[in-house]
Amino acid sequence: MSTYFITGISTDVGKTVAAAIVTEALEADYWKPVQAGELDNCDTKKVKRLVSNSRSEFHPNAYALKTPMSPHGAAAIDGITIDMAAIKAPQTNNHLVIEGAGGLLVPLNNKDTVFDLIKPDYKVIVVSRHYLGSINHTLLTVNTLKHAGFDVSIIFSGEAHESTETIINEMTRVPVIGRINEEPYFDQNVIREYAELFKDRL
Repeated sequence: MSTYFITGISTDVGKTVAAAIVTEALEADYWKPVQAGELDNCDTKKVKRLVSNSRSEFHPNAYALKTPMSPHGAAAIDGITIDMAAIKAPQTNNHLVIEGAGGLLVPLNNKDTVFDLIKPDYKVIVVSRHYLGSINHTLLTVNTLKHAGFDVSIIFSGEAHESTETIINEMTRVPVIGRINEEPYFDQNVIREYAELFKDRL
């Protein structure tokens, strides 16, 4: 069984939808270690609504913070400090999909970042979405992971942008799992369609 860590090049690039697709494709378990804000409609609840297989389990956050901001700041508002020792991956006999918070170097406390949640044996999927500056952000993210020795692949999200994606492909030389298009909506049927499309590339 494998563990997949979903990270993004920034916030709001489509990590949660990508995580739902990978979870559905593998009938994997899902875990969001640190949730900051939207506790009534958190990412775990969103993924649970989008996944339709009966095997996946959804594990509770290690930290559920009230304010939608960087976890270190949200934790400070809640009067706590995020302790890495308290963030332990759930025990499961299934594949596990882990969704990070924001980008790779988002701080969790004064010394640890999201990057520090990724174990050496994890497969890392970088979600990249085109915007001004996204090439730089994608290359920084992918190259940081490659330099650390991780198994890295990319999912593109949003409207296609050929020149952006071509240069990213040429300069990273990592596998591209596929593209999640700018769909009118995402529901269980749409997620299943992408899961079937991506399954053999994971």
